[in-house]
Amino acid sequence: MSSHELAETAAPEENGHGSSGRSPGRRGWLIAGIALLACAGLVGHGLLGTDEQPQRGAAPGAEVTYDVTGTGTAEISYLARGEAGTATVEKSVTLPWSASVRMPLGKTPAVTIVLDEKGGQASCTLTVRNKHVQRATATGAFGRAACTGGAQPRQD
Repeated sequence: MSSHELAETAAPEENGHGSSGRSPGRRGWLIAGIALLACAGLVGHGLLGTDEQPQRGAAPGAEVTYDVTGTGTAEISYLARGEAGTATVEKSVTLPWSASVRMPLGKTPAVTIVLDEKGGQASCTLTVRNKHVQRATATGAFGRAACTGGAQPRQD
């Protein structure tokens, strides 16, 4: 190969185009376009490619603690978590017993106790936001007691 042929293959043509026939400006636009598409794809995946649904904010509520002290066994009914504040019944519970729940504001927390046929003595205590609300005592066979109180908004 002569030196003239070697120079022609090593140097680009004088009209500003390389041996491929494309202009340098066009190559830059092509690279920039590819980079832009890649970024857009990553951003789109981050915004649209998630299966998680937005979570609803928790309803305002109050911490409620039910305590039942005494001896023997009892049936205990109490209002539990949830917007409906549905009742939960536990049968043949050996005392003492305790449960803490978060009650929606506006729902009235309540716990009732019924002693079994052997009787005895048991007391229920209701605490809302660490403040004693009510205490009641049941005695004797099938003795009953109930504690209720309001979970009202905090007055700061």
